[in-house]
Amino acid sequence: MNKISRHPLSSLGYKFIDPKYLPEGADEYYLRNKQNRSTTLFRNLSASELEQLVRNHNQADNWNNVLVSDAFNPDLVKNCKFFGLIRIGKLEPFFLEYHNLRMPVGLYNSTIISCDIGDNVVIDNVNYLSHYILGDEVVLVNVNEMSTTSHAKFGNGIVKEGESEDVRIWLELCNENGGRKVAPFSGMLPGDAWMWSRYRTDKDFQSKLLTFTQNEFDVKRGYYGKVGDRCIIKNTLIIKDVWIGSDAYIKGANKLKNLTIHSTADASTQVGEGCELVNGIISEGCTLFYGVKAVRFLMAAQSQLKYGARLINSYLGSNATISCCEVLNSLIFPSHEQHHNNSFLCAALVQGQSNMAAGATVGSNHNSRGADGEIIAGRGFWPGLCVSLKHNSRLATFTIVAKGDYPAELDIPIPFSLLSNDVTHDELIVMPAYWFQYNLYALSRNAWKYKARDKRIEKFQRLEFDFLAPDSMVEVLNSIAVLETLCGKAYYAKHLPEQVVSNQSIRQKGEELLSSKDPQVKDLDIFANGWENSKRKIRLIKVVEAYTLFKQLIQYYPVYCLSEYYTKADLSNEDFIMDLTSNLPAPDEWINVGGQLVPKLSMDQLIADVKEGEINSWNELHDRYKILGNEYAEAKTKHAFAIAFSDRGIASSDFDKGQLQEMLEQSKSFRQSMSEKIYTSRKKDYDNSFRNMVYADEEERDLVLGALEDNGFIQTEKEECQKFIQQINDYLNSLDL
Repeated sequence: MNKISRHPLSSLGYKFIDPKYLPEGADEYYLRNKQNRSTTLFRNLSASELEQLVRNHNQADNWNNVLVSDAFNPDLVKNCKFFGLIRIGKLEPFFLEYHNLRMPVGLYNSTIISCDIGDNVVIDNVNYLSHYILGDEVVLVNVNEMSTTSHAKFGNGIVKEGESEDVRIWLELCNENGGRKVAPFSGMLPGDAWMWSRYRTDKDFQSKLLTFTQNEFDVKRGYYGKVGDRCIIKNTLIIKDVWIGSDAYIKGANKLKNLTIHSTADASTQVGEGCELVNGIISEGCTLFYGVKAVRFLMAAQSQLKYGARLINSYLGSNATISCCEVLNSLIFPSHEQHHNNSFLCAALVQGQSNMAAGATVGSNHNSRGADGEIIAGRGFWPGLCVSLKHNSRLATFTIVAKGDYPAELDIPIPFSLLSNDVTHDELIVMPAYWFQYNLYALSRNAWKYKARDKRIEKFQRLEFDFLAPDSMVEVLNSIAVLETLCGKAYYAKHLPEQVVSNQSIRQKGEELLSSKDPQVKDLDIFANGWENSKRKIRLIKVVEAYTLFKQLIQYYPVYCLSEYYTKADLSNEDFIMDLTSNLPAPDEWINVGGQLVPKLSMDQLIADVKEGEINSWNELHDRYKILGNEYAEAKTKHAFAIAFSDRGIASSDFDKGQLQEMLEQSKSFRQSMSEKIYTSRKKDYDNSFRNMVYADEEERDLVLGALEDNGFIQTEKEECQKFIQQINDYLNSLDL
């Protein structure tokens, strides 16, 4: 039976805060007065104003509690019912227009309970408006219910005074069993969510983060909902416990409950038709429309949900788009694309710059007795058409997965690889360095595209979009040793199968074969172990090509960093070179903290500072992100030299100008070859007869697709290549050898 209680009509709009939660000497409006920052001076109605309001068929439980500004116009208030304390700002005889919606300023045909109303607001046919503070030029049209409860948390994972812990909202990220859950909060960055979802055994650290969140907000009861200036809300059914920033546009939504919707004049947020959003935080510049369903979620700045997408128990990073499909229990870093109705993502950590094709079901199968699996995919993850991956799996950066149902868990350590499923021979095929061999156009264009599309207003975290970065290059360095060992094993397995050979000899043989590009490598069956949880073989192909490219990348990488971050460097200054190349740490692991790459040592220090009280709030932690971001260029460049020295097997003290000159000279030819590969990998599409057969001739093809030579990215790339070469020439001239 529904429990319906009865109260005197005279109490409607009053006692919003239970008296036991009121501080001594405070009334129920003390927080409301704190929230309302308007400088308007309110007064009681004049006798003539009251007479006009009654003549216009308005009602109030107590007209003495309807306060107005000096610029109030009673002619613009009709057919309204008022309960509780009402404060109304300026009303002038204008109409407001937005996207062809033209509505006269004023209050019409609405029930309004205990609200503050800004200047020149439109409220028309709002059946129930309760405990809201409205900014200036807000338009509310055709809203069924819009209310705030005294214990509203606006989507934040906090507990108000008098509440039990079990009411706290959690996001169960990365794992369906809730073991990596985090409490969301307004302003939560991808790095915050990642950090909190990891380090689970460090109880002190976990406790500190929860304390940060709880302390971020006042736990007192009685805060009103707010609608910022110039917001438009129309044709919407239910809005409950929602805080809305300025310039938001909400139209045709079904239900919005327990939300913070950030929006600004420079980054407006839009919520469209059929949306049902519960227990979430939406950052500035986001777009949600056409039947989106989201529950227990957080959307970072400039992200999109559309066309019936379902986002549940998940964090969606900035500049990301999800359409049509379903995403559950996932932590998604910035620049993720997922557009197709039949794709599915569950219990995954996707570390950014990712793109899921139609039919991809990542995390569709649990390979244990419970729903407790996880998938970790490095930056640049790209599962192709109808890919099915199983929990638990871990994939290196820039892994592309070809169409297929992958029958077992995967652990792929080599970056830039193409995985394919050879059903005929029952083998998993791994092609390292695939992107550099066959699709450098897409790899380079995506890095350029993601950077150009980063529309965040406040860039607390310095996101890395380049494919040449500390995370991927550490994997490249480690992969060289892996390829040498696997090649050596394959050689001895074929030629000396009975001989016992040391690991050192195996790797030395592999290095000898791969460095010399020995033709016999092509006749070797090179297999890996432990990369798939199955008994079938894991075959590596194009190993010589991958090895050669990886070695070239490692020597090119520090020069590339110099050109990016030290464009005006004078290499004749020995102190400058010494500063970048001496006393280098080992090429240790770097961590992808929500799209920002951080040295593991810096991450360890950050955690220690949180535990020891050096960092005492999320704001202070975000300031640390900024510091690390400011240090990134130098740290990345030093790390690049450390990787190059490690690969060469030399100490930094042995590095001289002659070796630097050699690296600079080699970088020019390698950069030129990359530019040519970018062009030729795209040119293949124009030379393909099967692609051309749908056009009458090349002229029509170029009109439809755009001519290859007019491709904006290719033109930009050629210019950048020439700039790089000129810059290296300047470096060489400054060396003064």
